Amino acid sequence: MAEAATQTTEETAVSLDAPAPEGRVLAIANQKGGVGKTTTAINLGSALAIVGFPVLILDIDPQGNASTGLGIEKHKRSPSSYDALIGNASLQEAIRSTPVPGLDLLPSGEELLGVDLEWADMSERCFLLRDLLRRINEELPPYHWVLIDCPPSLNLLTVNAFTGAEGVLVPLQCEFFALEGLSQLLHAIENIRNSLNPSLHIYGVLLTMMDRRNRLSEQVANDVQEVMGDKVFKTSIPRNVRLSEAPSHGHPALLYDNQCPGSLAYMRLAAELIHKEQQNGTDT
Repeated sequence: MAEAATQTTEETAVSLDAPAPEGRVLAIANQKGGVGKTTTAINLGSALAIVGFPVLILDIDPQGNASTGLGIEKHKRSPSSYDALIGNASLQEAIRSTPVPGLDLLPSGEELLGVDLEWADMSERCFLLRDLLRRINEELPPYHWVLIDCPPSLNLLTVNAFTGAEGVLVPLQCEFFALEGLSQLLHAIENIRNSLNPSLHIYGVLLTMMDRRNRLSEQVANDVQEVMGDKVFKTSIPRNVRLSEAPSHGHPALLYDNQCPGSLAYMRLAAELIHKEQQNGTDT
């Protein structure tokens, strides 16, 4: 794997001269399902880890697809992110290593399905994930990136993610209703910024399932660019069968087939994020 990672890194020209700030926390969110949230969490996290940045993925989607895609079977997910959120398990017990060196995972548990009702009367119900992130910073070696894989809805778990994160990375499928869903998400983020987390912002919009041969994909990309401007990543993720196949093998695409178009796109995305952080560091 080291040889493959080196080859892929060289092809995407990642510069590691100035490391990203420790603890950059991004919620990967879109209330619409099937847009590539989990695929992005797994493969972007893998790409960042491969080029040398320690990464933690927090799986707070009750479906647990990120956990499945990183090889954690359902019967091995206890203690889970639910246990860590409510303080029933230590971080050392709950966080697992993955097949990708430098990439750790806090797996999802089915107990998350009932939290909207279970936590309804808790006064601090919107801040449980924020408090968990503080514990991670205090108790564990630093992660350069923390990626939160959110459920496909604007429920209490997603509110927790937005309250604890610095930015939101929005995977957006190149389809007809993309902008309608984006408008709803932007409204939700604005509400959280006004009430719970003033520092929350759109970190970037990632166009997924892009097919340059399809006129609709190009039209959607142009429309999103017109609305979001430089918030749209230069990198887009193509439709790619290997990206879809990899989770069934418990590996990110970067291990399953590191030369497929999807893997190379996520390496370019990682390079773009790193460059963005280096530029921010230079500007400050």
